Amino acid sequence: MTDKPLRGVMIGAGYFSQFHADAWRRLAPDVSIVGVCDQKEAAASVLAGELGAQGFAPDDLEAVIADNAIDFVDIATPPPTHRDLCRRVAATGAAILCQKPLGTDYADAEAIVAEMADTRFMVHENWRWQPWHRKAKALLDEGTLGDLHAITFHARLGDGWQEDAYLARQPYFRTYPRLFMYETGVHFLDLFRFLGGDIASITAHLSKRNRDIAGEDAALVLCRFASGASAMLDASRYNEPEHEDARYTFGTMRIDGSKGHLRLEADGSLHLKLLGGPVRRLDFAPSRQGFAGDSVFATFQHFAGCLRSGAPFETSGAQYLKTLALVEAAYRAEQTGQTICV
Repeated sequence: MTDKPLRGVMIGAGYFSQFHADAWRRLAPDVSIVGVCDQKEAAASVLAGELGAQGFAPDDLEAVIADNAIDFVDIATPPPTHRDLCRRVAATGAAILCQKPLGTDYADAEAIVAEMADTRFMVHENWRWQPWHRKAKALLDEGTLGDLHAITFHARLGDGWQEDAYLARQPYFRTYPRLFMYETGVHFLDLFRFLGGDIASITAHLSKRNRDIAGEDAALVLCRFASGASAMLDASRYNEPEHEDARYTFGTMRIDGSKGHLRLEADGSLHLKLLGGPVRRLDFAPSRQGFAGDSVFATFQHFAGCLRSGAPFETSGAQYLKTLALVEAAYRAEQTGQTICV
């Protein structure tokens, strides 16, 4: 255990790095980002300037880590770069927080996890850290809802119907041969695991609605938990939501249990109805700061806290492989038209 301030380096200065930088900035002085690395040195310099850090090129990674007594590296780059970057950072002895998707496919991710066996390694999966999901988990754990019966999540993101879909924010999405389950559905599957435990089987119908992209952009997925409960995802990046901020909760959710149900609305509010009783809006005010209820900040708090205490990460490499196995099962289910046992 250590009480000294943690020193870190960010790799990646693209679209989502703004949320990383904001979270690390607010964790100061307990955590300090001293360097930002990107292939586009100008982008690295701009972000580094905002953090009061040093901007540098990928070739200088090992030297910067060595010269600045770095405790951890936050990798926020596209999946094809992850394995090489993880290897390089692991060789320095620094801990790693790596964005998802972890690898280009399951085999690549499995290899990364195996190679990180002697490294403090966590996958950056922030959806389970969205505050409404943490609250729902607490209600399940304390028995308010009774035994879990079913989870249903309805998502319409509406950012993928245009001819120039994804170009402004994450253009590489357009060429992914696998898109929705690989990049977005993985979040929901990890959320289902977080709320309901191990998933025993999965059925999926995946479709492509925008003809100008390579991969699927909609999914209907049914999961059966080992407990016998179920979870269903009905999602599309093509069709639009009615709520003005689709990327706050990413949709609506209902959790049914033996004592009643909990409903998540798109504004982040939670509504509880116990059997035979009235609907009650919970006294719950999620943050509007940062990303999706400040979930990146909460994720980074967890990472830093575990680095200090030595506690295991919730989304360790080994744990995250279980979620990635479900992604692969969903694709197999679509290809075969069968329910796949995991």
